[in-house]
Amino acid sequence: MENKTSQYVYPICRNKKMPADVSPARIGSKAYNLMRMAEAGVNIPPAIVIDTQTCAGFLSAQEQFPQGFDQQLQQGLEWLEHASGRKFGDVRRPLLVSVRSGAAISMPGMMETILNVGLNDASLRGLVRMTGNPRMAWDSYRRLIQTYAEVVHGFHGDPFEKIIREHLHQEQLEAPEELSTNTLQTITGLFLRTLHALSGHALPDSPQEQLTAALKAVFRSWNSDKAVAYRRLHQLDDLAGTAALIQSMVFGNSGATSGAGVGFTRDPASGDKAMYLDFLFNAQGEDVVAGHRSDHSSMHLETVLPEVMVELHKVRDLLETLFSDMQDFEFTVENERLYLLQTRRGNRTPWAGLKIAMDFYREGAIDEQAVMERLQDYDLDTLERTSFAPPPGSEPLTRATPASIGSVVGSIALSPARAIEMAQQGQAVILVRESTATEDISGIAAAQGLLTAAGFRTSHASVVARQMGKVCLVGCHELSIDQTRNCCCIAGQTFTEGDLLSLDGNCGAIYAGEIPLVHEKPDEEIKLVRSWRN
Repeated sequence: MENKTSQYVYPICRNKKMPADVSPARIGSKAYNLMRMAEAGVNIPPAIVIDTQTCAGFLSAQEQFPQGFDQQLQQGLEWLEHASGRKFGDVRRPLLVSVRSGAAISMPGMMETILNVGLNDASLRGLVRMTGNPRMAWDSYRRLIQTYAEVVHGFHGDPFEKIIREHLHQEQLEAPEELSTNTLQTITGLFLRTLHALSGHALPDSPQEQLTAALKAVFRSWNSDKAVAYRRLHQLDDLAGTAALIQSMVFGNSGATSGAGVGFTRDPASGDKAMYLDFLFNAQGEDVVAGHRSDHSSMHLETVLPEVMVELHKVRDLLETLFSDMQDFEFTVENERLYLLQTRRGNRTPWAGLKIAMDFYREGAIDEQAVMERLQDYDLDTLERTSFAPPPGSEPLTRATPASIGSVVGSIALSPARAIEMAQQGQAVILVRESTATEDISGIAAAQGLLTAAGFRTSHASVVARQMGKVCLVGCHELSIDQTRNCCCIAGQTFTEGDLLSLDGNCGAIYAGEIPLVHEKPDEEIKLVRSWRN
């Protein structure tokens, strides 16, 4: 690491001063912001970051790492072992890591992540001895196997999800966090056999081999269809590549006083100055952001872990002071201890973007010039919020969780491809899905609204839809979809593709047919911004 021009790996830990030569372009915004938080004393798991140029070189050199990289990676791992007090692949105090992508500009959910890297039969026994928590160890192992199959080998997760569903049904349970240690051990064995049957290969026993494969998969994901589509939609084609963050694992799946969450320091839909939080007890981060789960654990966080909630409010204030903008942050609670995993500028609706910029100005955090820069891409003539004026006697079919604001009327499309086709025919479209998925990005872009049966407000696809200004409702438990019959059922009423729905993103109401729209504009703030522009 002596020559700065050939340094590929940088360490990150709490209270460590940032190196002078780093930038978001060099190490990605995720690692850069993590360094800023660490320097400010925020409690983060220690990490190392591999710079964006390594990814660019890897992809342009037939997937070969640059000369000297292997040695730097090994030195970085040794530093990480010292910082965490654990050893990678050890049979007594094993260090497990997550491997995450992180470009210079955030691309939520568009590239890959693998958690629990470093687990094998030997290190699993060490994890059990070290933590005294066999259930967490087996749960982490089965997660690694499935994610490895999906991310490294490119297989769909359905065969693994089917195994979980079968065991939940057999034991009459609702969610994976209710499965016992013995059942998770059985599932892990089935997962290992499934991986071998699909790929012809076993999960590598070598933690180093797992790590190398995970790094390569993260770098390859830079050119995935969804990542390319996202960069095209947001004019980000000049970015060099993604950084890769290797971070010491903390375990939100450790039990009743642990969990994973995503928070926004302000409401990204309305712009209101209120914490916007989704949290799952006894879970890992992917459970929240992937869009396949939904429950109401968040409302119990303050009751079950009041001290953690106090810390989160302190973190909220610190992040806004540090970055002078609304932040989107991910966190893990392990046995009542809070860890911040990342923070980034929070994606927001245009309505919220105007309000947040003006509120930060009025709070003295930014000046007029900063407001103008943040709003330079906003078309003030089209900035508005829609709501419904239901006729007397109109009742919603049901309600879901609003992840954006505004209201929309559109024709039902049950697949991204159909949404694109219908939009090209000039129809306003509502994309209706079982769960939010970032793979649906082109369909989300074509639609005016998004309705899902599962998912959180902070799931990656919800974040993307909100940023695009789409009306988005998630977690509609009374929605089911029958793809074979090309129809869906909402609160007992059947709809076919092309039928009209009305979604109220302000309160979560869902209506059959067309409801009249009312348009509202933030006239006072638009007038002030226009005066500055002139």
